[in-house]
Order: sequence, then C-alpha cells, then structure tokens
Amino acid sequence: MKAVIKTQGRQFTVEAGDILKVNRYRGTEAGSVVDIKEVLMFEDNAGIHLGNPLVVNAVVHAKVLENKRDKKILVLKHRRRGGFQRKQGHRQELSVIKIEGIEVK
Repeated sequence: MKAVIKTQGRQFTVEAGDILKVNRYRGTEAGSVVDIKEVLMFEDNAGIHLGNPLVVNAVVHAKVLENKRDKKILVLKHRRRGGFQRKQGHRQELSVIKIEGIEVK
C-alpha cells in the first residue's frame, strides 16, 4: 500500500518500511510514535483513492528513529568592491522517521 502524505510543509510518497528525513517534530524523542493524519492519496488493491484535499479516516503511523542536526550549510555574502564580506552557517534540525504502516478506517 502506498500513500502521499504532507508533513512539515512537504509532500512525500511513502510505503511501509520507508525511512525519511523531515524537519524535527517538536516534543518527540527517539522511539516515540507519530501519527500523520494529512494523507492526500493512498493506493491499495481496490485502486487509487484521492482526497479532497485529504483522505478521510486515513492515518500513517511513523516511528522516530533519531533526532539530529543536518550538515552545515555556509552562506557567504559579499559586495564586489566594497570590502564587505559576511559568512554565516546554518544547521537544520531533523527527525529521521520510519513508516510503520498505513491505516484506513
């Protein structure tokens, strides 16, 4: 069974067993379970079921494997002849999740 979900402002196509990196879920720790209720579409043996905009009574269960920070991204700003330079770094906080299953009631 496949599903298209929306979480943390992004859309993913998932099936059971997939591992995703998403923006960090606040208030979660490694081993906790997250229920994603924003299911846009799912496919099963009967066919494809589209939501308008969401599929009613569909839930994707995911388990948080770890919370971590992504690698550093450097941002460099400079002006051509002004002697102006500014260097700044950013590390995004991530949650690594594993899709446990897709449930439709």
